Amino acid sequence: MDLSKLLDPNIPTLKSLPDIVSEINTIDDDFAIFDKLDDVLLMDYPSRLDVAIFALCLKGSCRLGINLEEYTLEQGQMFIAMPDQIIQCFKMSDDFSGAYIVFSKNFIDGVVPRLHEILPLFFYINTHPCITLTSEQLDSLLEYHSFLWKKVRASYNLYRREVVRGLFLSMIYEMYNFCSPYFAAEEGRNKPRQQEIFEDFLKEVSLSYKKERGVNFYARKLCITPKHLSWAVKEVSGKTAGTWIDESVILEAKTLLKSSDMNIQQISEELNFANQSFFGKYFKHYTGMSPKEYRKK
Repeated sequence: MDLSKLLDPNIPTLKSLPDIVSEINTIDDDFAIFDKLDDVLLMDYPSRLDVAIFALCLKGSCRLGINLEEYTLEQGQMFIAMPDQIIQCFKMSDDFSGAYIVFSKNFIDGVVPRLHEILPLFFYINTHPCITLTSEQLDSLLEYHSFLWKKVRASYNLYRREVVRGLFLSMIYEMYNFCSPYFAAEEGRNKPRQQEIFEDFLKEVSLSYKKERGVNFYARKLCITPKHLSWAVKEVSGKTAGTWIDESVILEAKTLLKSSDMNIQQISEELNFANQSFFGKYFKHYTGMSPKEYRKK
């Protein structure tokens, strides 16, 4: 299967579909919230995600595939799929209903805290996309969904995006709290060797990405060859080791540009670039705009 030819579901596509357009609320092309699925997101053919999907199953069930592994989403469960994963819907019950949030990589950049703070949650949902909730936990997340929807609708609010980002970050921490009891149990289980390599790699990246951007450096830290590291990371995550490193650097650069008083030269030094010009070319290559343009956006 040529995965590069798979369809990329995204928010502009959702907004253009007449059967749900009246029931979906969005912030630009970065955030969408709704409660009617109608086979919009979960197609019956494999699709590579360009967005992240958060869903709560309120009734019925759905049998689906994530990265070609099969799962069943049932009533009272939370479902999370991340960008670049492959998603497919095999069968959905006639009475299936839920609450949904879809958000872009760009929105994630403005919400997600430092990588090392969320690694346990990321590792867990990577292998457990369907998570069973207690009734209290489900009610809590439904309250967030309802409040977020209300704030997304408030188009008159000049700080609507910032308000929604703050609420969404709070919801992420709630989910982290719900899942934290599983993390310790997961640590004690035998994992495929490539999964262990991937987790160790991300931990090393979170510690060193400001200074080291080479795959060889991380391979040496893990005492394996760069080829073996690249294979393991790609096998588990669908992305290359270099992509993970670059995304960590770009996320930090975006954070410093938006939330610090450092000038661009200082940021380039903080991220260990040879000079401001090289940093600018690197940033523009991955974002399509210069650091100065991004700061003004």
